[in-house]
Formats: sequence, structure tokens, C-alpha cells
Amino acid sequence: MATSVHELRLAELSELVARRMGLFFPQTRWRDLERGISAAALELGFEDPDSCIERFLISSFTKPQLEVLASHLTVGETHFFRERKSFEALAERVLPDHVKAAHKNAKRLRIWSAGCATGEEPYSVAILVSQLIPDISEWNITILATDINPRFLRRAEEAVYTSWSFRDCPPEVQERYFQRVGKGRLKLIDDIRRMVTFSYLNLAEDLYPSLMNNTAGMDLILCRNVLMYFAPEQARRTIQRLCGCLVEGGWLLVSPCEASHTLFSEFAAVSLPGAILFRKGAQRSIPLEGPPVVEIEHCVAAATLADDSLPPLLPAAFPVEQSSAQKSPEVIVEPAEGLSPSAFEEARVHYNQGRYDEAAAALLLHLENQPANADAMALLARTRANQGRLEEARTWCEKAIRTDKLRAALHYLHAMILQEQGDEAHAKEGLRHALYPDSGLVLAHVALGNLCRRQGRAGDSRKHFQNALALLRSCPLDEPVPESEGMTSGRMVEIIQLTV
Repeated sequence: MATSVHELRLAELSELVARRMGLFFPQTRWRDLERGISAAALELGFEDPDSCIERFLISSFTKPQLEVLASHLTVGETHFFRERKSFEALAERVLPDHVKAAHKNAKRLRIWSAGCATGEEPYSVAILVSQLIPDISEWNITILATDINPRFLRRAEEAVYTSWSFRDCPPEVQERYFQRVGKGRLKLIDDIRRMVTFSYLNLAEDLYPSLMNNTAGMDLILCRNVLMYFAPEQARRTIQRLCGCLVEGGWLLVSPCEASHTLFSEFAAVSLPGAILFRKGAQRSIPLEGPPVVEIEHCVAAATLADDSLPPLLPAAFPVEQSSAQKSPEVIVEPAEGLSPSAFEEARVHYNQGRYDEAAAALLLHLENQPANADAMALLARTRANQGRLEEARTWCEKAIRTDKLRAALHYLHAMILQEQGDEAHAKEGLRHALYPDSGLVLAHVALGNLCRRQGRAGDSRKHFQNALALLRSCPLDEPVPESEGMTSGRMVEIIQLTV
């Protein structure tokens, strides 16, 4: 049977959506793609779906178009404490072990909900953390929640839910952590709401791990009901990048049907009652007990059988073909005088591959001979930050600043480390120090915008973002932004527009 023009257009759209949004729509799911584009076409005012497809194929996504398309291709079907066995595993094994170990060192916990939809998952984690840590005010806790759908993020930040979000949830959760704000509507209390930071992040295009978007040095990442919607190669690349975001011994939690011996070969699989978790850097020989592991390649077909029972369709994968802007984050630093190019290149290659122990070892060795090398100290600070060793990262960054006091990039890096340590006041001061020698440092303006946004200072936040946009629009769209680890000006403009 000959292929119709409409089918050819759907094939092209499928490739575009995979490349730009990470969503995988093989031919078996073209009906879902067609439903989504039809709804988007109606909302965007096109006469028919084919006209809408044609526009997407011949021009770049605009902010409103991306919002509309994402809203119709992703599904926010979730609820509090979904897959209770997974939360029991967190409550009984993962988090208590971390709390016990942290009491001997820094009281620090960093969690990332990747593909957070309307916020039920990260808020469930926040509730659980508040229950498990009695001295929580003494801790530096980060719970990052990201999604590609800005509409979901806005709803998540409002933290207002209906009874449907509490199905299969103990009644005491509503009674203790929510307040009624209208008929059938409940709002999360501020103490829990403030524990979570929501941010736009497209795991198909954006950089991670990175201090720039707070995705480095994570103790726990939840990426549930996400990987099943992607081709194996897309899922593999995502898992590799998520692995780089975890500290040694950190945990990755996916849904049981997403567990795969092949895709998670870099982790140790730990089987707990009703849940399988993956741990970075642990012994790979831990036997899997309990239910058999279902290979992810078979999950997509199974998941499409019943549309009304689908888990959240949340984008989080890399396209099969990567553009230069989609490759692994890469730190571009020219070797300074006194540090041999081959030695510096070796350390940089290790860093770019996520081999932080090797990168640190090489840099420490050379710093014994070149103790005043600011470039080596800065890269070592980034390395330690990505390992979650923030105090050591801060120390090396401060040493670099003492060596080169007027280098704006060092003050920016210092501010990002301080922010991850929870010291927002000194982070803000550091960003201003960065702008003193270089008022055109885009990332400092962006960081100040995000900081003011979290503090509820909307006017100041807009001013900083506007400064960043003005600087970015004076640069070629494909030019990397300084200190961004390879992100282009065009991509950063899109992210800011989707944030404000």
C-alpha cells in the first residue's frame, strides 16, 4: 500500500518531536501523535492538523507553540505516593541509610524528580523526608522537580489539588499536610511546598549534570514512568547522563517495568519488596530477587494497550541523532601556562565523560607541581561539586579566586557552589562580584533571575532575565554561552522564555 502524504508528514513530525522533545512516537503510536497534534492545531488556530504539522516542520518552535504541543503530547496522570512499594523502599531503606550516614558528616540531601508532571511525586518525597528527619531545620535539603511541560510546572507551583490526586493515599496525608481552599480543592501547606523547587528542563536537549541547572551531586533521582516511552538508545543515553548526576552510592528509582539488566549495567540492582532500585558505584553482583525484571524494549508496546491507564507520558531522553548542542556537557578551558596541554586534556576528558575520580586525581597531581594554576583549581572545583563534595569544591574555588581575583567566571562558579550549599545570601553576593568585572556574563544574570524568582521577588527576577535576554540576542544563536558547558545562545533564550 502506498504511503500517503499525511503519513509522511506524521513520520517527519515524529522525528522532530523525538529530536526536540525526546518523546518517542513509532508508527504503532502515530494515532496518539495524531490526536495530540490535532488538539494542538485546534488550540493554535490552524484550519486542520496537516497545516499545523507543516508549520512545525518548516519553522522553529516558539515559546507558545512548544507549550501547547507539550501540553497535548504529555499526560499528567499521577497521584500522591503513586506506586506505594517504591515509597516504602525509600522510607525503609534508602533515606534512613542516607540520614544515618549524613549525621556523621554534613547534613545534606539532594533529590531530583525528573519528569515531575503536576508535582504530586516531588511533594510526596518532601512529605516523606519531613517525616523521616526530625531535625530537618538543621539540614541542607534540595528537592528539584523538572518537566518539559510549562503548564504542568505552573500547576505544580500552585500546589492545589482535587480528590483525584489522593486516590490510594492514606487519609491522614490530606488531614495533616493540606488545607481546604474551596469545594473539593486542597492546597499543600507552605512548609512542604517550600521544600520543592520547580524548573523547566528538557532532558532531550538541555545539559546535565551541571551546576548551572542544579542537577549535579544528587543523592537520589526519581525518573519513573518515563523511560518506557523511549527507544532503547534514547533511554540508554538518558540513564548514562542521570548516572553522571548522582554521587557515588547515589540511588536511581524507576518504575518496576522499566528495570532492565542491559540499560542499567552501570548500576547495582537492589531488589526490595515490590521495587527494584539502582545504586551507583555499588557492587554489581547483588542478586535480583522477587519479580522478574522486564526489559524496557517490551514496555512501550504493553503501555499503549490501554490509553486510559497510562502512567505520565513525560519526556526524558536523548534523540538517536544528536546535534552539537545535545552532546554531553563539555567544559572548554584552555590549558594555562605551566600545565601541559596533554595533562590538562586528560583531566578534561575524564571530566566530560563523568569519570570524576580520575579527573580529580589528575588535577591534584598537577596542582602539586603548579599550585597557583587557577584553571586547574576551577576544574577541580567543578569536579568535586559534581561528586557532591561541596565543601571541598568551595575550598578549591576560593583558592582559584585568590589567585585570579578579577576573573568573573570564578566568582560565578563560587556562587553556584554556595547556592547548592543553601547559602543564598552569599551566593547572591558572589553573583554580583561576578558582574563587577564582566557585566556581560549572561549566566550571572540568569542565576540572579532564578534566585529572585525562588524568593518571590518577581519584579527583580524579570529584570535580571531581561538583562540576560538582551545580551543573548546580540549573539549568534548557535554560539555557546560562556561558562555554560556548551549551551548555545538560542537554546538559553528558549529556556528563559519558558521560565518567565
